[in-house]
Amino acid sequence: MKTRTAACAALIALAALTAGCSDGGADDKPEQPVATVTATKTVDPVAAREACVDAWADAILANDDLGLEDEPAECAGLPEDDRLDRYMDGLQKRNEISRGAFDHGVE
Repeated sequence: MKTRTAACAALIALAALTAGCSDGGADDKPEQPVATVTATKTVDPVAAREACVDAWADAILANDDLGLEDEPAECAGLPEDDRLDRYMDGLQKRNEISRGAFDHGVE
């Protein structure tokens, strides 16, 4: 019976030893930083300016009383020092549109 008790004790000790040596998962390892990538919108400055001028032309067609301070939302983010030029280009484009409509008998 001593052999049986010794064998049981050895088996219990072995089970305790293997249970104590378990890895325990990622709890023991420091957390690694995760890299995130964010897409940034790339805007073509020439296309953005043209969209602004088109928006000015449309806005001035709809309301002749608009002034430089009424800049359309499409112009947001464009350089302030070009603001007057964009307005004048929009005014000129509106005039070209109006002349085209007049030349085709549309008033």
